[in-house]
Amino acid sequence: MATSFALTGCSSGGGDSSDLVTVNGGEPQNPLVPTNVNENMGGRVVDRLWAGLKYYDASGKASNEVAQSIDTTDRQHYKVTLKDWKFTDGTAVTAKSFVDAWNYGALGTNGQLQNAAFAEIAGYDDVSADPPKARTLSGLKVIDDKTFTIDLKEPSIDFELELGYAPFYPMPEAFFKDTKGFGEHPIGNGPYKFSDWQHNVQIDLLPNPDYHGGRPAKNKGLRFVMYQSYETAYADLQAGNLDALDIIPDSALATYKQDLGDRAIQHPIAYSQHIGIQPTVAHFGGPEGVLRRKAISMAINRDQIADNVFHGTRVACQDFTAFTLPGFRGGLPGSEVLKFNPDEAKKLWAQANAISPWSGTYQISYNADGGHQAWIEAVANSVKNTLGIDAVGVPYPTFKSIRDEVTNKTIGKAFRYGWQGDYPSMFEFLTQLYLTGSGSNNTQYSNPEFDQLLTKAQAAATPEAAYDILAQAQTVLFRDMADIPIFDYNVAAGRSGKVKKAEVSWSGLFDFENIEK
Repeated sequence: MATSFALTGCSSGGGDSSDLVTVNGGEPQNPLVPTNVNENMGGRVVDRLWAGLKYYDASGKASNEVAQSIDTTDRQHYKVTLKDWKFTDGTAVTAKSFVDAWNYGALGTNGQLQNAAFAEIAGYDDVSADPPKARTLSGLKVIDDKTFTIDLKEPSIDFELELGYAPFYPMPEAFFKDTKGFGEHPIGNGPYKFSDWQHNVQIDLLPNPDYHGGRPAKNKGLRFVMYQSYETAYADLQAGNLDALDIIPDSALATYKQDLGDRAIQHPIAYSQHIGIQPTVAHFGGPEGVLRRKAISMAINRDQIADNVFHGTRVACQDFTAFTLPGFRGGLPGSEVLKFNPDEAKKLWAQANAISPWSGTYQISYNADGGHQAWIEAVANSVKNTLGIDAVGVPYPTFKSIRDEVTNKTIGKAFRYGWQGDYPSMFEFLTQLYLTGSGSNNTQYSNPEFDQLLTKAQAAATPEAAYDILAQAQTVLFRDMADIPIFDYNVAAGRSGKVKKAEVSWSGLFDFENIEK
């Protein structure tokens, strides 16, 4: 789910005696509109409420969902035929439901955070412009209720795989009648239907009896419970008041396998943690900023922090994506900046000081409700001890509070953020986080050379050729030090004794539909 992830909100005190499966969640940053949710706490709910043309199973395999067929001969021009389907308000899911939703998401003046997801479709540049030169994507055409066509600007090796991703969900007519209020009481077409949202407490979902796709709910509903800390959530898990927890707190990582026995879960996932800083922050713009980001990166002893804080549940990043994704390659040119190298770090810092002498404190902000304090403080100490500067962690009370400042570009300091895969592709990580103008581009990074390489990779004839070009694109990111990748994840999660089945998917989220009490 894309963008930054963590727990947030205030504790509800634990589960209740209902038949709902209780899982950890957090207060979404925004109302539940798929084109404007690009963070984990909203995304994990949205993906339960909607069904797209495709869906991804627990292993990341994509299969048709609402689509009866998706036909193309050239990976540029597509014909989509739909199954019979309806929204939870009883209205039909039609070709217009998809086309209208995508046009809304792409229109720049609507300010949707997932706007860049539509960048490959013909006409996007006109629709996303400010002011827009058109209000609808020229590459979308409704043929009849069950059929629409998609024309892309260029052939794309990745586009069909994307079509289970949240921005591509259909929307009912009710949304367009009340776009502001809709997200508080969303109407979807997925395996669950919306029941209740007590802000900062919990969100309840119930099985959708009209859903007939490939991921039906095998439980009686979900309750996303919001906590102030993972320690409280873990205590509830142990006490049987929480059914499933997807992040074990740092304080329990050394003992959780012993605590939970066969209810403990650990395996590699597509989730990476970064430190970003926006270019308007003093000393971090232009060539000086590149030198300082590289220096800070090489001042961080990732391996030591992963061992001491995370007990093997994190590994040092090797690139700007995640190590479980198809096409991942270690040892890319430039990736040496991710290795702990105190001497080189000091040299680069001195070069930056020659441009403009350092002043002030290097601050790294994080959300205090997400279990990040220990590793952020360890990173700050590593930077402080290596470079001889003041470096500190700065807590924000909730995930939403820090995300709002990052999104509004008012944070004014470095910040931790994560990216958890929405569909199993390096393209998603690179496009969402670094493409010019992406609503999930936390650091405002922009380089036309990188953008052009992404486009070229999409047009590649084979996946292997695409991976070659993505490797080139990442060398640009290393050259510019777009942000500072820190850790890839081995998920540490667990289920309670009340749950007989709960598996973690390829992305690190639970396979929610298949949790069984």
